Amino acid sequence: MTGKFITLEGMDGAGKSTHIGNIIEMLESRGHEVISTREPGGTPLGEQLREVILHEKMHAETETLLMFAARREHIACVIAPALARGAYVLSDRFTDATYAYQCGAKGVSASKIELLEQWVQADLQPDITLLFDVPVEVSIQRLSTARAPDKFERENAEFFTRIRHAYLQRAIENPVRFRIIDADNPLEIVKKSVEDIILTI
Repeated sequence: MTGKFITLEGMDGAGKSTHIGNIIEMLESRGHEVISTREPGGTPLGEQLREVILHEKMHAETETLLMFAARREHIACVIAPALARGAYVLSDRFTDATYAYQCGAKGVSASKIELLEQWVQADLQPDITLLFDVPVEVSIQRLSTARAPDKFERENAEFFTRIRHAYLQRAIENPVRFRIIDADNPLEIVKKSVEDIILTI
């Protein structure tokens, strides 16, 4: 048996996490086992690395290496075993986020990330990626009313612009896998867009 690997991507403040519960409910109602997880994180070690990555100042390449260290553990302990037994894995972020944040926003070489991706993931890629897209000013406004920000959420508009551009470029390069959702729409419209996509999986 082989399950399905679904990832949710988008800038901070795009609202992707809001829809995780509804996606889980939809998939479980169709009889699927669903594993909900996140990156960085997803394992005890990954959660420890998450705290370091989100709050400690470091070189961008160090950050990238830590992301892939957490990802390797995540794949080995959570993602691969779940897919092998036929479960659906729903992950809040995966490697597209590394291309957006560490490559697009922070300038780490795409070729270096590609090497790490091949080493850590082999041929593992999401079956479908939901990209929650909003204008940069919307993202920043939403973050201003949220919880205490981490180091990424405290960045400026130029940083978020680079992230958004990198995500949209990833979607252009991977049109079969990506589904772009206009997350600037009212919540119910975004919810319906997500539901329509999940029903096709």
